[in-house]
Amino acid sequence: MSTIANLKPERVWKNFYALTQVPRPSKKEYKAVEFIEKFGHDHGLETYRDPLGNVIIRKPATAGMEGRKGIILQSHLDMVPQNNADTPHDWEKDPVEAYEYEIDGEKWVKARGTTLGADDGMGVATAMAILEAKDLKHGPIEALFTIDEETGMTGAFGLEKGKLKGDILLNLDSETEGEIYVGCAGGLDAKFSFPYRVENAPKGYKFFKITVKGLRGGHSGMEINEGRGNANKAMARALVPILRDIDGRLASIAGGNLRNAIPRECIAVVGVPAGKVADFNEIISYTCDAIKNEIGSVDAAFEMFAEPHQAARVMRGGVALRMAKAVLGCPNGVTRMSADVPGLVETSNNLAMVRSNGRSIDIECLLRSSVDSAKNYLAESMRSVMELAGAKVDFKGGYSGWQPDMKSPILAVMKKVYKDMYGVEPKVMAIHAGLECGIIGATYKGLDMVSIGPTLCSPHSPDERVNVASVGKFWDFVVKVLENAPKK
Repeated sequence: MSTIANLKPERVWKNFYALTQVPRPSKKEYKAVEFIEKFGHDHGLETYRDPLGNVIIRKPATAGMEGRKGIILQSHLDMVPQNNADTPHDWEKDPVEAYEYEIDGEKWVKARGTTLGADDGMGVATAMAILEAKDLKHGPIEALFTIDEETGMTGAFGLEKGKLKGDILLNLDSETEGEIYVGCAGGLDAKFSFPYRVENAPKGYKFFKITVKGLRGGHSGMEINEGRGNANKAMARALVPILRDIDGRLASIAGGNLRNAIPRECIAVVGVPAGKVADFNEIISYTCDAIKNEIGSVDAAFEMFAEPHQAARVMRGGVALRMAKAVLGCPNGVTRMSADVPGLVETSNNLAMVRSNGRSIDIECLLRSSVDSAKNYLAESMRSVMELAGAKVDFKGGYSGWQPDMKSPILAVMKKVYKDMYGVEPKVMAIHAGLECGIIGATYKGLDMVSIGPTLCSPHSPDERVNVASVGKFWDFVVKVLENAPKK
């Protein structure tokens, strides 16, 4: 068994290790659904699986705690499937290879060349540990395990009414120990399509594969404010002058692969007239140097380079240039900071994917905002850019944010418990990332909700890691909160 299963608290880490052995990419997490359903049955607990694949497991109150409010421990089963180009990984078959290492005296756990799945595997493992424990004090417990949080929150959206019985929801999907989240941004998915036809590659052209790589990527909600490079925007900066100024032709493009992950890599195949290869190389060199200078140490490993390649077909007409200009002009990153909460991103866009498929170039984005009107304004700004360039526009999957309740009874309990345990006040915050609380709260009105978690860094990328010591503090905190749950 992996050494991570022996980390402390062992009851959490052994469950997390077991989860790393179960493939669970978003929209294909059926093995994890079966895994957690079997877990509930094996422990003799009331277990319900809804038609979508969400699983609810109930555990009765321990002796003397029957009069406490019921607590719902909520986490999501799916994970973001990201792997480095040099790390082959079949996300429907292969387990995640997690290991412990040390940085500056602190112990962390990460995976070899892939995302770790601590988002939200640590929440799942914590709920499992509570469900199977025989030595804890708590009122009625429901563990809600949702599906497909990362690519549309379809599990939360499709949650059936009347199935949950609890009064309080503890979302276990936040990413900084010592912080209690009481609000989150809403979101909106955007897709822009540029239909095209192909034709034979023109004679007298030399073809090249342009590669953008080395960017850190990351979570488009948690790390969008750090100035990290976007591989699709970087590629567009090179493509526009290549297609516009030296009569370049685009054969294909593939950048990014998840709407909520900042794109780390992009590859495009282009042809240029043989007599303009020197101009082509100059564009690549200039663009690479300019971007490296701009992003500096934030993405110090950034690379852009071109290699000889082959292509038999190219896109007809001016669609490739119109697409490249649209990507270059489309808003990306933070567009507005909150005027009310210092340091909080209010509105942002992640230009996540740009991919050709032989029929169209499809661009996918994820917009976020804690203000619905600002989200809609950003969407209309993007629509304007894309429609001017000739794209078909589609917005879907919109949801509102979760409004903070600073008078929340469970928040008051948690602030006191944390101060008593650790001698400092926890930070009470809102988050720019999307959480399922707002969606669940819309179905189950009146739920008292907060979100907490251990410390994770760089989720949604192969650099994802979880701090070992923070998992212990998080576990102890959750256990103590359960002991002190408000009375009915």
